[in-house]
Amino acid sequence: MLEIGRINKLIALRQTSVGFFLGHPDDERDDVLLPNKYVPADLRVEDEIDVFIYTDSEDRPIATTLTPHIMRDEFAPLPVVAVSNVGAFLNWGLEKDLLVPFREQSKPMREGEWYVVFLYLDEDTGRLVASSKVSRFLDPDASDLVANDPVDLLAYEITDLGVNVIINDRYQGLLYHNELFRSVQVGDRMPGFVKRVRDDNRVDVSLQQMGFENVEPSAQRILEALQQQKGFLPLNDSSPPEAIHKALEMSKKTFKKAIGTLYKDRRIEIRDDGIALL
Repeated sequence: MLEIGRINKLIALRQTSVGFFLGHPDDERDDVLLPNKYVPADLRVEDEIDVFIYTDSEDRPIATTLTPHIMRDEFAPLPVVAVSNVGAFLNWGLEKDLLVPFREQSKPMREGEWYVVFLYLDEDTGRLVASSKVSRFLDPDASDLVANDPVDLLAYEITDLGVNVIINDRYQGLLYHNELFRSVQVGDRMPGFVKRVRDDNRVDVSLQQMGFENVEPSAQRILEALQQQKGFLPLNDSSPPEAIHKALEMSKKTFKKAIGTLYKDRRIEIRDDGIALL
């Protein structure tokens, strides 16, 4: 059976004037056209080929060798290229733009802006549809997550409290503004760590590992910075958090833990005007 919205491995069943018809050799009735413009020069009948299947302007399944920027049941950031009376259209790497109907927009979309969306198959119409109401496609049970777990994050919404993120393409999480030491924009993918899983299954995340686990890599980063700056950095316990982040991309709390470790290991000396390699 053809899987719309995903990569399918199919067989070239027959060649026609408009392209190759592809399908499964055990069910040639369920076939799909690969138009001539996408046909590789060396494709022959009975060859296997990987294609992405979506629907054309008349809602008929069609195959392409192009790879879209998002697959069915996935999240991805995409730009709006047009807005019409039926919704917003996104560039997802194929000739036919991807529709986000008004009912699937968490807020009115604007041309030129980027949004994180979820791609799903509308079972009633057989069409691929994108939605920026991503929270309803996330798993509400985050009990599998454990504090300090490394995770993949995708920022999808900026709020007064912080940045809402998708964790491992499955759960919802929050990065608090007062714990961010770098700029984060909608659509940014980044590594992070689970900070805590609350009783209500809400998840707080951080871009830095919690507690002692973060000291060793941070200490190494400070040593590398010292070596690059001829053995001295004009930073110490009294430096403002902004200066520490600008120089090392870490919080002041992490910096103080790291230089404390380096000082105890007799790797640095702490002066009134900064830190220096021993």
